[in-house]
Amino acid sequence: MSDQPQAAASVKQTDANPDFSSMRPTHVRHFVLGLTVFAYAITYMDRQVLATARPVIMEQLGISLAAMGLVTTGFRLAYALFQIPGGWLGDTIGARRALTIIVSWWSIFTAMTAMAWNAVSMIVIQVFFGLGEAGAFPIATRSLARWLRPADRGFAQGITHAGSRLGGALTPLIVVPIIRLWGWRAAFYSFGVIGVVWAIAWYSYYRNTPEEHRGVNAAERDLIGSGRKRMSGPVPWSKILGHGNLWILALMYFCYNHNLNVYQDWFATYLRQSKGMTLTQMGIYASLPFFAGTVGDLAGGWFSDLVLRWTGKVNIARRWVAIAGFLLAAAATIPATLAHDPKASVALYCVAFFGLEWTVGISWAVPLDIGGDFAGSVSAFMNMFGNLGGALSATVVTYTAAHYGWNMPFQIVAILCVIAALLWLKIDSSKKITGLVPDTLGEA
Repeated sequence: MSDQPQAAASVKQTDANPDFSSMRPTHVRHFVLGLTVFAYAITYMDRQVLATARPVIMEQLGISLAAMGLVTTGFRLAYALFQIPGGWLGDTIGARRALTIIVSWWSIFTAMTAMAWNAVSMIVIQVFFGLGEAGAFPIATRSLARWLRPADRGFAQGITHAGSRLGGALTPLIVVPIIRLWGWRAAFYSFGVIGVVWAIAWYSYYRNTPEEHRGVNAAERDLIGSGRKRMSGPVPWSKILGHGNLWILALMYFCYNHNLNVYQDWFATYLRQSKGMTLTQMGIYASLPFFAGTVGDLAGGWFSDLVLRWTGKVNIARRWVAIAGFLLAAAATIPATLAHDPKASVALYCVAFFGLEWTVGISWAVPLDIGGDFAGSVSAFMNMFGNLGGALSATVVTYTAAHYGWNMPFQIVAILCVIAALLWLKIDSSKKITGLVPDTLGEA
């Protein structure tokens, strides 16, 4: 690669003059993080294009509500089942090439959604769209493994997930005017172009390690703590799957993602049918928990990293901070379901969703803590279990709401939050996958 000789020369110069403590670190890591945040935002933006345009598409193409449900199911199953192949791709060929490939892939199928002519064609396109997006979060997590200090990982994961939530929340404001001016097909073409442009920028700027990037000076490399021996060769699945932490982490994320999808898919319907809100009220109040969740994404990761700097103990920073978030979510959910005043109920749900999202950046920091250069595969396994929980949530919600009322699905959310908090008691962020060079992290 053209940037390798320069990187080597930079290292050689550093060896000759090792005193670079007075140098100001460059800020390439911040640009890398910014590009990653934008990638997370694009994932949710491309999903929300369909969610926003769905009523118009159903009317123009004659697609029933049940058939449109199959469209969503096709995406979710493909997305869940291809998490591990996506993470494997990033760990095998590197995040630079892998993210370029998959973002280009799903952006093409975002644009191709505009070419659908019936339910079957829409399902096929959305399945291929889900195959591409499946690798997004695992590979993006892996892309940050070499660019972040351990004490910055929680905040970085929090801000990336906040970007995804905010991107999803803002997309309708962009899509609706496009539909009014040029029709629903133009919206898919427009968002497809955004992803392709991002992929070009990513491949041009990102490098798999700071040593390979010509814009990184010695002070920034020293600040990041790069230069460790890089793991190569096949992904050690026997070691990954034999790591007890991974299975507990996956079960915890199953609980989290089930709860997330209850809010994403059903909260507006719950407000309409259970709280008696008008369509206008529902549109306003249904968005409020997601803005609260965006703040929770940022605050949880930031506070986890702050605790790590204070204590130097990774398990205090990850475990107990995450437990606090899940317990807050559980504690606020029960009175939210019982409140008679709809506004008070929504306010409590905002607190609950804030607590739920408080945990997500911390959860995604753990694959970086224990997985190192195999963080993509570790996070892929975790996210696969999580999205299976998300896929199951539709059945749980529709069955329990029909038989026991709309409060029951959210009371199950509270129970799963408590279970997730208990699982965190067994998650050890200091116990790494065998064979990786350890970070400077304190033990519990």
